[in-house]
Amino acid sequence: MSEQIKFIVEQLNKEPFKKTFNLITFDSVEPLQLLQVLNEVLAEIDPKHNIDIREEAPDQTAKRMFSLLGILKYKPPGCASDMSAFRQGLVTGSKPIIHPILHWLLQRTNELKKRAYLARFLVKVEIPADFLQDDVVADTYHQYEELVEGFKTLHRECEQLKNCGFSTAEIRRDINAMEEEKDQLIKRVERLKKRVDTVSNHQRMLEMARQLRVEKEREESLMQQKQEQKNQLFHAEQRLQRAQQQLKDLRQASADAKPENKLPKELESKKKTVHYLQKVVAEPAMGHSDLNELEAKIQEVNTQINQLIEKRMMRNDPTDDKLFLFRQQASIISRKKEAKAEELQEGKEELLIMEKELAQKTNQARDFDGTEVLKGDEFKRYVSKLRSKSTVYKKKRQELAELRTEYGVLQRTEEILKQRHEAIQQQLQAVEAKHGITGFSDTQEELERVSALKSELDEVKGRTLDEMSEMVKKLNALIAEKKTALAPVIKELRPLRQKCQELTQEYEEKKSLYDSCAAGLESNRSKLEQEVQGLREECGQEETRYHYINCLKKITERQIQRAADEMKLYVSADPQERRKALREQYNRNILEQENMGKKLREKQKAVRESHGPNMKQVKMWRDFEQLMECKKLCFQKQQNQNSIGQVIQEGGEDRLIL
Repeated sequence: MSEQIKFIVEQLNKEPFKKTFNLITFDSVEPLQLLQVLNEVLAEIDPKHNIDIREEAPDQTAKRMFSLLGILKYKPPGCASDMSAFRQGLVTGSKPIIHPILHWLLQRTNELKKRAYLARFLVKVEIPADFLQDDVVADTYHQYEELVEGFKTLHRECEQLKNCGFSTAEIRRDINAMEEEKDQLIKRVERLKKRVDTVSNHQRMLEMARQLRVEKEREESLMQQKQEQKNQLFHAEQRLQRAQQQLKDLRQASADAKPENKLPKELESKKKTVHYLQKVVAEPAMGHSDLNELEAKIQEVNTQINQLIEKRMMRNDPTDDKLFLFRQQASIISRKKEAKAEELQEGKEELLIMEKELAQKTNQARDFDGTEVLKGDEFKRYVSKLRSKSTVYKKKRQELAELRTEYGVLQRTEEILKQRHEAIQQQLQAVEAKHGITGFSDTQEELERVSALKSELDEVKGRTLDEMSEMVKKLNALIAEKKTALAPVIKELRPLRQKCQELTQEYEEKKSLYDSCAAGLESNRSKLEQEVQGLREECGQEETRYHYINCLKKITERQIQRAADEMKLYVSADPQERRKALREQYNRNILEQENMGKKLREKQKAVRESHGPNMKQVKMWRDFEQLMECKKLCFQKQQNQNSIGQVIQEGGEDRLIL
């Protein structure tokens, strides 16, 4: 606990709090002042809480601090059953509750600042489900959720850029280095111009060199265009091959359009798809680390490709152009930039298309069943539920197919039987017409049917009357039995009801007495607990004061002992013992410093006396260096003139030979 308080005092004495606490003053702080210190720390984390708690109600202060500590995910020490004591201690400014909170907050202030800043945008507003039934409120809340998700992605990208981007110091160093290289190149160009000005026909040579550079750049651009056209031709050939393959597949599919040819192929393709999906499911799921490794490998391969391209271009192109490497790097960077810009544009267009499709699908889904599109775990649960339903649907569909086939068989059987029945009826009608009794079979069937129906109705009516009479008899007998059985019970129940009412009244009176007594005992217990807590705090303060006074006493005794030892050494007759005294040691140190000061003053005087001649000698040496530099420049100029004259003489001899 002492280490904890020491850490709190050290942090509060630093920026930005600038307190002047020590262990004693901090331990003797009043509960209200301690709450104010906690509020200042919370205000440093979240400026919204920069409030004077004396101008705020205690319940509002407690509610505000509870909400912020909940957002910061502070877990109080102890089990969950101590939460009521934690709340009460925070309201009353109890030290055992406030000190751990301050220690936890001051350990991770920067992290908590970031968490509080994010909580302002990421903690969603709770809206009752009844209000979400309104379409306007639902659409507004949906837009609010989309904005929260957008803030998450933007904040994540911002953090990545902060962590992986270049620092301003590195950029400034690069700019300074480039400026130095630029100055060197300018100086070098000026020197070359001075050397070229002395050569005859230098303008014509410069023009030829400029034309050569232009032609090389043109050649390079033509090579790039040629490579791009080759790539376009390659992509077009691939598209043509894919189209031809699709056309071939469609022709084969149209040729094999019969069911006996098409079904086995479709079944085989479905089996292959299922086998591929099973392989995919059997493979372990890829996490962020696997994706990062793949991205790192892709980046490494791209760098290797760029290095190989640079090497090939360096081998093929001439090396006499000093600026070729810079132009090559610039062209590579420009190509990369154009490719990335095209990829970015394609990605943006695809993103817009997908966002439009997502909005359309969301609106369609909302219009269809009035619900929002599922996300995250809810979508996974919905998919798993949908899979189980799909299996059930497949089973039911299979059963339905079997029933349909059976229905078709039965329908066909019914048609066959109807045809046979019609044939027999026709034969019977022919026989009746032959014997002169046409319609006899129909009349006979109708009479038989009516008589059978009448007999069935008579039987049903008789059975119903018999059952009703038997049921009435049974019910009457059952009612009589129940009455006779319940008569003695009712007689016994009457006095018991009266007794129950009396006992209930007595119970209510006793309960009211118990509640009043319990409330009085609870109030007395809370008062005693507060008194005990105050006495414990007073005891702790007295113990701290005792330890502090004891430490002061020991320090004073030690100082007195040192003074006595010093006096004993100073009064001692032994010179060796006297030399150990602090006074003698300080006198020796003072004497040594005075001697050193005398030597330094003498040395300063000598330097001042020799400063004038030394400066004259330095000036003479600089003049000598300037003279030698001038001679060197004159010699170089003479050498350049001799070399130019020799070149002119050789050119004249060549013209004479021609």
